[in-house]
This record gives sequence, structure tokens and C-alpha cells, in this order.
Amino acid sequence: MNFPAPDAPFTVLDVGGTTLRIADYDPATGSLSRARRIPVDGMARDPGAPVPLLQERVVAQLVREVEAHTAAGGTPRAVGVAFAGPITAGGLVLAAPTVWGARGEPLPLGGLLTERLGVPVVVVNDLTAAAWRYATTESRPFCLLTVSSGIGNKVFRGGEVLLDADGHGGELGHWTCDTSPDAPRCDCGGRGHLGAIASGRGVLAAVRRAAAADRAGFAASPLSSYTDGRPEAITNQAIAAAVRADDPFATAVLRSTLTALAQAITSVFTSIGICRYIVMGGFALAVGERYRRLLVGELTRLGCFGLDARDIDAMVSLGAADDDHGLLGAGHLLAARMPSPAGQVTR
Repeated sequence: MNFPAPDAPFTVLDVGGTTLRIADYDPATGSLSRARRIPVDGMARDPGAPVPLLQERVVAQLVREVEAHTAAGGTPRAVGVAFAGPITAGGLVLAAPTVWGARGEPLPLGGLLTERLGVPVVVVNDLTAAAWRYATTESRPFCLLTVSSGIGNKVFRGGEVLLDADGHGGELGHWTCDTSPDAPRCDCGGRGHLGAIASGRGVLAAVRRAAAADRAGFAASPLSSYTDGRPEAITNQAIAAAVRADDPFATAVLRSTLTALAQAITSVFTSIGICRYIVMGGFALAVGERYRRLLVGELTRLGCFGLDARDIDAMVSLGAADDDHGLLGAGHLLAARMPSPAGQVTR
């Protein structure tokens, strides 16, 4: 067995539905190096493959890529994996809809990688890892929200992400906020979930429905010029551009979807007193500051008990506009949990 040097970096990975990212993380500087991207050997590459086969392929790919990555740089002190799916405290992946589709059998990913790589491996949910990134800069408890193809959240308080040992928690996207029988269907199969309404996919579906129902309003909207006047040609990129340009049609539809998200935030605020919310995710960040202001507007309209408009505005901010959340978060988590060369725990 190769033993790592006392000052060896950590190897960190971020595994999503289509892309695997891998890099070195230096706990002394909190920085990444040698980052690279590889397509994931999951259902995106082979949609018809059975779940057990895809699980085997993904495990084999992670082992292969870590070994290739460290061949030139030496054995890592530890490996951190940010993975898209609910995960127990012991590194058991309960499901990975974007990676291998159907639920399948739980996969003991942490144990398998530790055994095959011969170094400690910590596996956490990707949004849990992202929360650890912001834990290094936030001085008070916070809730991290991601608004992309779906919606997720994690609350960081008392030096930890609030999850139970079985990985429950942080799934605001599956809160049922519309109980009507014709409510939008979520990717999980349920109806009326927050993610089906306020995610990037949910907003896209809502804007297309509005454009088909109000042809005159859509035709008068700059959004129409982006899509040749065809509702079916509307994209999230076009919606983001239209909202940034203050298009009334697109803005009104987005605002209507943000009501449910604002209700979810107020429930977190009123139940456990979290006064800081960081919003990330491809769709929210594509709209940018305009998204934050619209969300704050809905929060102010609904009211946050005990807060005035200035307080509400101050409690919501946008996350960093990069793709390093999982990598940096996995590195920060390892730095907090693994002994340093001097035998102390790094923070």
C-alpha cells in the first residue's frame, strides 16, 4: 500500500447526473487545483441499462478516475465525494435518480470506495457538501437553497448540516404545496411538489403554459422574439434573459412560482429561526440579482414574523456563480474531520 505524505492534499469529486468533476484540495489554502471534468458512466450515457449495472459502472469509474488522478500526484490523505442523491451518515446511497434512474438497492458507496482505494473516503449529498463551502464564510446558521432542474435545501447550524442518520432532511423540493388533482407532476412522480412548481423545469413549464393560454400577451413580450413566437421553443435561457430585461410577461409568471418558494422559506424561518438564506443553482443564478429581488418581494408580501422589509432583504443573498460548490465543500468537510499533519483537526 502507498501511504500519503503528511502534507498530501485531499482528492475531491463531485458526481452529478451527467458530469463527474475531480480535483485536488489543499486544506492549508482552501484552494482547488488540477480540476477536470468527465462524463458520468450513468444513465445519461446508457439510458436503458439496469440499475445494478449502472451502479457497478459508476463505482468502477470513481475508483479508476481517483487512481488516474493521483498517479502523478501521489496517494491522497483522504477522498471526499459529493454525490447527487440522499445519503446516510455512513455513506450509503439510498437513491440516485439522476445517476442511475430507478431507486434500486441502496449502494454502500463510502465503504466500497474506502476498501478499493485504501484511504479514508467520505461520501455526502452534493448539497450537503455545498453547505460546507459556505460554512467557512458564514458566521451564523444558514439555509442553502438550490434552484436548478429541481429544488433542494440544507440547513447548517452548530457546526453541522442538519440531517438525521438515515439522510432525511433538506428536501424542500418535495414539499407538497399544491394539493389540487391537476397540480404539476414532480420528477419523482408526485404532484404539486415545490420542485415541480418553482424549479427551473417548473418555471419553464409554467411560462410555456402561460404563453399558450395568452397568445396576445406572449406576442407582446420580448420573450416571443427570443423564440420566434412559439411557446414550445421557450427555454430557461430565454426566460432568464427576459426577466433580466424586466419583461412583464415572463416576470409575472416567475413571480407566481416564487410564492410557493417564499412560503417554504417562511416555514423554515418561523419553525427554527434561520435568518440567513443563500440561493444557488443554475436557474436562479442565470436570472441573477433580479431573481433575488423578486424572491425578497414575495417574502416581504407574505411577511416574516418579527422582521421588517429591510431585515428580509438582508437575509437573502445569491451564491457564488461557479461550478465548485461540491468540490470545495467536500474539501472543507474533510479538513474539518480529518487530522492534520500535526495531529490537530483543521478548520
